[in-house]
Amino acid sequence: MKSNCQNLYILSTIACQLAECHSEEELEMISADLTTLGYMIESLLAHKCVCEDE
Repeated sequence: MKSNCQNLYILSTIACQLAECHSEEELEMISADLTTLGYMIESLLAHKCVCEDE
């Protein structure tokens, strides 16, 4: 079984790097945009799955 620890480490590192060079307002916008991107990808995958079943 593959561990996700490496992915968590990478994401943590990215978050820390972004926090060092962006204002709180910029971080809020980045966070909102990435959340939206995640939801869009999730929706696309769900639609793809449904379309493949038909």
